[in-house]
Amino acid sequence: MEQASWTPKQIVAELNKYIVGQGEAKKSVAIALRNRWRRKRLSEAMQDEIIPKNILLIGPTGVGKTEIARRLAKLVGAPFIKVEATKYTEVGYVGRDVEQMIRDLVANAIRMVQEQESQRYEEKAEAEANKRILQVFWPKKSVAEKVKNPMDVFFGSDDDEAKEEPKQLEKGNSDRRQKMFEDICAHKMDEREIEVEVAEQGPGFQGILTGNSTEELTNNFQEMLGSIMPKKKKKKKMTVAKAREIFKEEELEKCLDMDTIVDKAVAATEESGIVFIDEFDKIAEKGRTNGPDVSREGVQRDILPIVEGATVNTKYGPVKTDHILFIAAGAFHVSKPSDLIPELQGRFPIRVELQSLTVEDFRRILTEPSQSLVKQYTALLETEGLTLEFTDDGINAIAEYAYRVNRETENIGARRLHTILEKILEDVAYEAPDIDEKHIVINQDFVAGKLHDVVQNVDLSHYIL
Repeated sequence: MEQASWTPKQIVAELNKYIVGQGEAKKSVAIALRNRWRRKRLSEAMQDEIIPKNILLIGPTGVGKTEIARRLAKLVGAPFIKVEATKYTEVGYVGRDVEQMIRDLVANAIRMVQEQESQRYEEKAEAEANKRILQVFWPKKSVAEKVKNPMDVFFGSDDDEAKEEPKQLEKGNSDRRQKMFEDICAHKMDEREIEVEVAEQGPGFQGILTGNSTEELTNNFQEMLGSIMPKKKKKKKMTVAKAREIFKEEELEKCLDMDTIVDKAVAATEESGIVFIDEFDKIAEKGRTNGPDVSREGVQRDILPIVEGATVNTKYGPVKTDHILFIAAGAFHVSKPSDLIPELQGRFPIRVELQSLTVEDFRRILTEPSQSLVKQYTALLETEGLTLEFTDDGINAIAEYAYRVNRETENIGARRLHTILEKILEDVAYEAPDIDEKHIVINQDFVAGKLHDVVQNVDLSHYIL
């Protein structure tokens, strides 16, 4: 999981394929990512001194904060976790350990490395799975099964007929068996049904321990019991395709070395992990009052050592957080970054304000990203034989309505487009299987007909849009 050598401009260009606008935020995360690559090329003594420049993204919901962080992690193949700071407040603060975010990050890294390692052995595992399927269809007798007396293997047999099978028959069987194996490998027999032995899933142990405070202990206890208790086998009928999947997973388990996977995952977490903490403004203290504010400051003081650099004990061993990149985000409508405790403020030196979306931003979000909303809805209804045609004035109308509703009600950013498109296409999606007209034009009149009355009535907008 080596850090990719993307240049800042390349990172921004890649993010532009999925996220509209917010150039300053993209630039900041691109520099932070490139600095990781630069640090790896310094001496070890210098590497230890250089800490990540954590980022605080400030802006309303739905403008791309989470998506920037998620796409960034996916871009470079880094372990990534998104958490909400509010999980650790009030009641949650008592029951949920702040260090759990690092444990979850390591678990994600384990899954990533397993997937990568599995790809290396995929062909080998599939070949072994196909051999096991062949063995079910056409069992190959062992030497001991071929002789009448097992001791004949060592001392021979006086029965010449038992000693020598007709060579022609043996060769014919071998050829037919080979032909069947080729058909299995070519997926020609995937729909055939066979009976195979599979490991029986034992009863779960949920309920032995309950509550968030014992979450990690419960998981470890279940894994321990699972490894101690022998797995029962049972015969089950299924298609060849399904049997191949099961056999393939079992063969992959034999190939994978969990010790190596854990070592790689922990190293990847420590060197390239990204933790995105959302709703960061909710733990900012708005003044010295009693009640939840005590919890808020407590959460800040618990998060502080994790961000500063600490060693967190996980079931995979200790994990250092010194070089994990933390990206925090919040709207900060009521509170301000300066309401955070000074120590925590200093650990987020890069602060970027994201802008609210304009009509033009909404229009671009509808059309420009590689998997834009317009493309998604068009593809969905194509499965019913319908062709959706979004005209320019129709897209402009959708963008204007989204901007207007956000301004007059609650600003939820780009998520408003999902609500509006669902309302516009509700009848089309409902009647799609039975509709005679297979070409639907989504123009300004069509959009206005669906939305005008709702948008005009502010109270209705609050409930519907």
